[in-house]
Amino acid sequence: MFPIIPAASAADSGNQEGIFGFGGLSPLYSLTNLVSDAGVVSTDVTGVGTARDAVMACEYGGDKGIFAYGPSVGATATSNLVSNAGVVSTDVAGVGTARYGGGGCDYGGDKGIFGFGHDISNPPSGVPTGVTNLVSNAGVVATDTAAVGTARYYTSACEYGSDKGIFRGGYEIGPGLVSMSNLVSNAGVVSTDVTGVGTVRQKTAACSYGGDKGIFGFGAGGPTAVTNLVSNAGVVSTDVAGVGTARENPAACEYGGDKGIFGFGTAGGSKLAVTNLVSNAGVVATDQAAVTGTVRSHLGACSFN
Repeated sequence: MFPIIPAASAADSGNQEGIFGFGGLSPLYSLTNLVSDAGVVSTDVTGVGTARDAVMACEYGGDKGIFAYGPSVGATATSNLVSNAGVVSTDVAGVGTARYGGGGCDYGGDKGIFGFGHDISNPPSGVPTGVTNLVSNAGVVATDTAAVGTARYYTSACEYGSDKGIFRGGYEIGPGLVSMSNLVSNAGVVSTDVTGVGTVRQKTAACSYGGDKGIFGFGAGGPTAVTNLVSNAGVVSTDVAGVGTARENPAACEYGGDKGIFGFGTAGGSKLAVTNLVSNAGVVATDQAAVTGTVRSHLGACSFN
């Protein structure tokens, strides 16, 4: 009798394709750009949903994605689902604290989490928050989970260990730029602060690579192109020398099952459309020629399929 070999689960291998979406700053966009399983970024796909920037994005359901939150006219909690064919849905009514500049990642193999951000419901300028919102494997966003860890915004997040997540960095009122991190268990529970490693900065991007590891890269505090690798145990490395154009407010996602891509952003006041591929060993490539998509920053990205 031949042995029965179980099929790979969503947690065993990553998605093949990715999507960059929304962004601005001015004007605001809802357009998207698909990423092939070879890391090739498509031309613009006509936008669906409310145009906004500083959105959060993550995977859910093993092969689908979701964009949520971000300011349009004031902060919103609106979300837009992404099918396993990369098709973006119309707006879904918002759930949770309306905010912008948080992070999102998947956890548990088929669910997601949004966390932190700038809550501008508190006039005149708003306050950072540490609340999180879980995303079910059907793409349903839950109400707020009470904050754990330092309230901050312009943070980013990625998966590690195949079924866990990590938020890192951002801006805290008072100290300014920070580098602490918060781990997310495979049940979606966020840990207290873990002492920061590497350059303090905000407006970074992050994605998984290698099947069970992650990478944070670029950001403001410069801007810079340095990266920090995340082991499959959630340990953040010291700085890796930057490769590619130093910039802030890019986005990043997984593609090809075990690789990643950083794209877009702002450098010296100019919006960009350059990309940088990440190998399955976490090595960042030099700039790829600018894609034919619209230059922009403050966008989101996630993988699908």
